[in-house]
Amino acid sequence: MADPIVFAGTVEWSGENPGISLKERPDGPFVTMASFFRVVLSPHGRGHALVLLQSPQDANPPAERANLCLHDNERLARFLVADFVSHFGAFKGLPGLRGLVYRRLDGVEPSGDPAGTYSETVKSGDLTVRLTWSGLGKPFCFALPPDKSATGRHHMPSLFVGCKEASVTVNGRALPGKPAPREIAGHSITTAMLAFSETWIRA
Repeated sequence: MADPIVFAGTVEWSGENPGISLKERPDGPFVTMASFFRVVLSPHGRGHALVLLQSPQDANPPAERANLCLHDNERLARFLVADFVSHFGAFKGLPGLRGLVYRRLDGVEPSGDPAGTYSETVKSGDLTVRLTWSGLGKPFCFALPPDKSATGRHHMPSLFVGCKEASVTVNGRALPGKPAPREIAGHSITTAMLAFSETWIRA
C-alpha cells in the first residue's frame, strides 16, 4: 500500500474559491475583479463571501462602482479578506481593497455545469451580481507548497477548471474586461477559473 500524502499544519478553511479577474488589454491593469468563496469549514464557521472590485485602482469610487464584500457571515468574510484575498497576487496592495464596503447578502445560487458553462448569482437587497465562466476546460488537481501559494504560508491542494471566457454583471450591466492568459501548475489557463475542493493549510 502506498504511503498517504499528509499535509502537516492547521487547516484554516476548506471549500470553493472560483475567481474572475478581467483586463481591457493583456498588458494592462485589472479593471474588474471577483473572488467568490463557499466555505464549508473554518474557525468562523460556514458561509459565503463575494469580494467584488468594480474599481480596483480606486479606494473611494462613486457608489455605482463601489468595491464590495457581499457575505452571510461577516466574521468569516473579514477573515478571508485580511488573511487571504489581500495576499493574493492580483489583489495585493490594490487601493480598492482599502475602501471595501461589507454588505449582507440575501442568497446565493449556483447554476450550469462546470463541464461547459457555470454561474454563481449573489443577491443583496436591490443588487444582483452574476459571475459566469464559459468555455471550461479539463479539470486538474495540484497542491502548491507554502512558498509558492498565494499567501506564502499555506499548502493549497485544489482542483482547478480553466476557462476561455468569463463575465461579471451587476443588475444586468456587464463590467468591463476579458480574462488574460495565465500559467499555473504547468497548465495554460486564464485569470478566470473555477477552484473547487480547495483547502488552505497553514504550514
